[in-house]
Amino acid sequence: MSTMTIDGPRRALSTYVARPSETGPHPGVVVIHDAIGMTPDARHQADWLAREGFLAAVPDLFRGGSITRCLRAMIRGYTTWRGELFDDVEAVRAWLADQPGCSASIGVIGFCFGGGFALMLAPGHGFGASSANYGTIPRNAAQFFDGACPIVASYGAEDRSLRGASAKLDAALSQAGVEHDVKEYPGAGHGFMNDHGPGEVPALFVLAGRLLPTGYDEPSALDARRRVVEFFRTHLS
Repeated sequence: MSTMTIDGPRRALSTYVARPSETGPHPGVVVIHDAIGMTPDARHQADWLAREGFLAAVPDLFRGGSITRCLRAMIRGYTTWRGELFDDVEAVRAWLADQPGCSASIGVIGFCFGGGFALMLAPGHGFGASSANYGTIPRNAAQFFDGACPIVASYGAEDRSLRGASAKLDAALSQAGVEHDVKEYPGAGHGFMNDHGPGEVPALFVLAGRLLPTGYDEPSALDARRRVVEFFRTHLS
């Protein structure tokens, strides 16, 4: 595991890379952090993927900048389906594909804002599979996902910010003919796969967490990880 610099289209990207201990080549996975940014939790997501045999890379899409500025950039990307964040992820995807230890079959996984981003990257961005965890669904979803790569997605039944999202995504992917595995976890809220430590969560997100169920739920997280690994092994082999 190491942090390195990858050349992006506009500036360098600080990227945490976790490599499997076994000899490769291995499938690659671009990991997109949640709205809190590059934290120990984001690196832990790459670590468990590496333990399962994937070459995982987490770019710091905020580049150490303020969450407010980066959220504005995210919103612009969500409404236009293009922009700096897309270009940054493509730079990391291309870097992974060029690594000697990578099989050149690349997936993408995201959490929270990153989960919505992973859904938006599923069609036409060179990924072999996408994992979206409590991600916002694009507008006109069935049409948007036409020609998308296979998608595995997880939601919490107690997540009031994404109520009904699981059923909506499942129906849209079925209509679009995209192979998928979508599951909603009873008792889990938003961010149930993100295990942030004390002091890592900004006050804005602490306040939001008091208004709707959030936080790590280990049984749901472990099952969701199992499904991701099985899905990625099937579609990134």
